[in-house]
Amino acid sequence: MKNYKYIGITFIILIFGIWAVPKIVDRFSGNKVAMTVIGKVPSYQFTNQDGELISDEDFKGKVYVVEFFFTTCPTICPEMNENMTKIQDEFFGNPNFGIASFSINPEYDTPEILAAYAKKHGISHPNWHLLTGERDAIFQLANQGFNLYAAYNPKVKGNFEHSGYFALINKQGEIVSRLDEYGNPKGYYDGLAPKDLNMLKSDIKKLL
Repeated sequence: MKNYKYIGITFIILIFGIWAVPKIVDRFSGNKVAMTVIGKVPSYQFTNQDGELISDEDFKGKVYVVEFFFTTCPTICPEMNENMTKIQDEFFGNPNFGIASFSINPEYDTPEILAAYAKKHGISHPNWHLLTGERDAIFQLANQGFNLYAAYNPKVKGNFEHSGYFALINKQGEIVSRLDEYGNPKGYYDGLAPKDLNMLKSDIKKLL
């Protein structure tokens, strides 16, 4: 009787181990990362580098990344978009992935200027739209819609200030974020930090 009891306990431990070990590995390897919604993308409509009107509706059903930049930016934009092209290349063949880059200097960044910028910087994914329009509408979208800072400031180099962070949008048009180890939303992804860029790629794959 004792032998049967011992065998039963051993069997239970074995089964628990088979179930638990992969869970523990997933937790510590980063395979199981919780995501949460932190906001809703507001409606917008602007003109892209091809002279086409693009709205938030054009991105519905797609996972996409949002940034705010300008083509004459002398500081962080070149590195941001170099990193964004790496993300583009990672998902180049996927029609359900996209990027929206909003110019905060739309008076200068016409569709023609944006098209030349796209060609120069290897922007070729069909769902990567460089967008221009009314400056106040773009600033409102940045500061209130996405909570990503953008402002005109003639006292700084380049005359504009803006966030270097990327926002991640799910297929339902919601701004999403991974949770940190304490269960708090990370919020956005630093477009200049390799660690954040790797997290962004991983989270895009989860949402796709």
